[in-house]
Amino acid sequence: MASLLATCQAICIPTSSSRVKVRVSTPSTQLSSRMLGTGLSVAQSVPLLPKLKLEPIVASRVCKFTGKKSNTKNLVTFSKHRTKKLQMVNLQYKKFWWEAGNCYLKLRLSTAAIRTIEKNGLDAVAKKAGIDLKKLRKHT
Repeated sequence: MASLLATCQAICIPTSSSRVKVRVSTPSTQLSSRMLGTGLSVAQSVPLLPKLKLEPIVASRVCKFTGKKSNTKNLVTFSKHRTKKLQMVNLQYKKFWWEAGNCYLKLRLSTAAIRTIEKNGLDAVAKKAGIDLKKLRKHT
């Protein structure tokens, strides 16, 4: 940005007794700033940076251990009118102590998987599901 301002022409326009408006013009962009320490504001007509498309990060509603996922069902009225409804999986965040890794693992699992882990142990259920617990471990 400093090199851009060095190659530009600056024109000072007094607007009031305590404020000075600076307009910087280049062949490709128009920048304006007030000498109040607020920095440069970019004119809206010509953007300097390309607009990035941001999409929200949504966790998938699938249990890693059991493979359970959402189901589509029909709501049937008395007149036999069918409406689609989505049945979601009961996923919960739960911390488990992992003996082999000597650390806690925070997993998002279905309640059926939580009961299975409490009955059989974390290593046995992960081995049966084909999951490597070392990859789920957060490196801090």
